[in-house]
Amino acid sequence: MKKVLKNSAFILMRELSWHCFGHKIDWKKLILLGAIMTISGTVFQTLIHNYPPNKWFPPPVETFSSYQSLNSTTHSNEFLKEARLQQVHLSSPMSLVSLNLSEKSIQSVSVEPVREKVHQTKNFLSGRKKEKRISDITKVTTPPPPRGFVPSHLQRHIKFLPPNDALVHAKKEIEHVPSVIGDPDLYAPLFRNISVFKRSYELMETMLKVYIYPDGARPIFHKPNLRGIYASEGWFMKLMKESKQFVTKDPEKAHLFYLPYSARQMELALYVPGSHNLKPLSIFLRDYVNKIAAKYPFWNRTHGSDHFLVACHDWGPYTVTEHKELTKNTIKALCNADLSEGIFVGGRDVSLPETTIRLPRRPLRNIGGNKVSQRPILAFFAGSMHGRVRPTLLKYWGGEKDVDMKIYKRLPLRVSQKMTYIQHMKSSKYCLCPMGYEVNSPRIVEAIYYECVPVIIADNFVLPFSEVLDWSAFSLVVAEKDIPRLKEILLSIPMGRYLAMQINVKMVQKHFIWNPRPVRYDLFHMILHSIWVGRLNQIQVA
Repeated sequence: MKKVLKNSAFILMRELSWHCFGHKIDWKKLILLGAIMTISGTVFQTLIHNYPPNKWFPPPVETFSSYQSLNSTTHSNEFLKEARLQQVHLSSPMSLVSLNLSEKSIQSVSVEPVREKVHQTKNFLSGRKKEKRISDITKVTTPPPPRGFVPSHLQRHIKFLPPNDALVHAKKEIEHVPSVIGDPDLYAPLFRNISVFKRSYELMETMLKVYIYPDGARPIFHKPNLRGIYASEGWFMKLMKESKQFVTKDPEKAHLFYLPYSARQMELALYVPGSHNLKPLSIFLRDYVNKIAAKYPFWNRTHGSDHFLVACHDWGPYTVTEHKELTKNTIKALCNADLSEGIFVGGRDVSLPETTIRLPRRPLRNIGGNKVSQRPILAFFAGSMHGRVRPTLLKYWGGEKDVDMKIYKRLPLRVSQKMTYIQHMKSSKYCLCPMGYEVNSPRIVEAIYYECVPVIIADNFVLPFSEVLDWSAFSLVVAEKDIPRLKEILLSIPMGRYLAMQINVKMVQKHFIWNPRPVRYDLFHMILHSIWVGRLNQIQVA
């Protein structure tokens, strides 16, 4: 049968070519030939499918087995992710908020288990069975959730709770959080309790809504300053106002209310140079708070406890002193987080990292540092000699008294021509961060940027994000009275511990970076999370 069909096809093709090229085309015969060929092809296909496929085409055993092996290798990581995710969910069956492992895991694929193994003793499979077998091996389910949570009906219910009820629920969730196996976006050694932080952060992402008061004229209000050592308040204002995720235009849905002023702009606009009088600044802020309290019902409803401000200027704490409720109730995110003055309240107020931004268009410029083997300097500091700590530091270690300790008033020209300030930090094992007039110092974040272990010398200073970060994992805190023993303290640290701290500095870096477009766990989100925690700490749970 096979031979007859071949001969028929050959004769038909010969006739067709002869008629087309040797003579004028006879369209009737051409159509007839086409019909015959179509019918022949149909019969040919029918006869083929009546026979087992291996008689016509041998099965590509090696190709199939190699494909299966490659596919199983490709999806092994997905199996691990799915297993971890299932284990987390099983550990908390009644949880109202899912523990998504990372932003990537939300969009990861869940691979359906393959229960059958490919039987190597079979030499052939039917066409349909083979196709089904391959589809079973490679079949994936790709859910299309939005960024953040994939909300269940319970999570959607949380979003529609009244703000205070939602906060009560969140606090209960955090207090009874199960252990987290791990998260590829978080490095566990940096955190006091990674399970608590992860659940709290996810609840913030799901629930938190912030209302920004539209009142107030520029430059003090709504004009972020993105350059200099006080740029943290400006960057936060800019990114907060641009956030579609957290900002609400309906104040009745808000969990927090933001007072969008800049302490730096207030100083430039209101302070009389040389007067040493900060009272006009605090009176101005007092009048502003009284204005919004009279215009809106929200301040008086909680006496300001669900309101917050962000101020990085050294004078930030002193601008609130003329308003009693602003001082005692409002959440204050301050660079000058000094417990000794009685204005900053631990557990409610937020220590705001002080970041030096030289080029607002390139906030991440120069980030990174040298390898440990390329850090010959033991400790480095250069800066103005103001405050009570820096003169003491210079007294014991300045003036090139010790070749291992590079301590300067300001970096001398003869030194800076050979090695810049930033190069010094990138070439030092430890970067000293002594307080100036106030406890805060931009050198702490600079040291993290340049992967130099920060040494913080400032009594009564509340370190940024200390409610979640374990600063002992990536920094040293030296008491002011121990400055004479500073080199001894640094040399007593074993190399193994130093290497671990230096690695941890690199890992914590992502939490102190301003991104023009915020990403999860970056500096904008970490500050907002600390404000969120300050608000939760005010909530009473029955």
